[in-house]
Amino acid sequence: MITFGLPKGRLADEVVAALGDLGPAEADARALVVPSLSPGLRFLMLKPPDVPAYVERGAADLGFAGLDVLRESPADVLEPLVTRLGACRLCLCSAPGTDLDARMRAGRLRVATKYPRLARSALGARGLVAELIPLHGSVELAVAVGLADAIVDLVQTGRTLEANGLVVREMLLESTGRVVVNRAAWALRREELSPVLARLELACGA
Repeated sequence: MITFGLPKGRLADEVVAALGDLGPAEADARALVVPSLSPGLRFLMLKPPDVPAYVERGAADLGFAGLDVLRESPADVLEPLVTRLGACRLCLCSAPGTDLDARMRAGRLRVATKYPRLARSALGARGLVAELIPLHGSVELAVAVGLADAIVDLVQTGRTLEANGLVVREMLLESTGRVVVNRAAWALRREELSPVLARLELACGA
């Protein structure tokens, strides 16, 4: 039995469509383990940030995760297939008139983010020094109420930013979805995993 860690939410819909008849069978929306339409495969329905941990520790043989999730996670997994699914950008954003350089020089640039590890690395690579404020909810609120001067967050259409009076100041990372595989599973069960990888590669034009 091959176990696939499937991230819940928008990305899951794209992955399921790409898998076709290898995808999960219909199940109760609350189900956490779902059989495949094809024998020998099952799916774990996971929150996106949890996929790398399940794959690294062998609870799932392979899974699907965005580059943003993978670079935020310390998990040691293989990434044999990069796709165009779930394309988005990790961006530094603020209100249009905010002078981020002046605040940084004054040593009081505050940046709210759900991706502290990734934000620290990306900002540091650009010579930007900031106090990071890790949050789990809507980071746009942090700017609106004065908790932060800027945010680092994923941007797809930009409509959420616009609705909250924010603009992109700099793109830090382009993220797309990729298949991740447990190292032991790749060494010992590569032939079993190949049909799933081949289907995703074909459907995604990777």
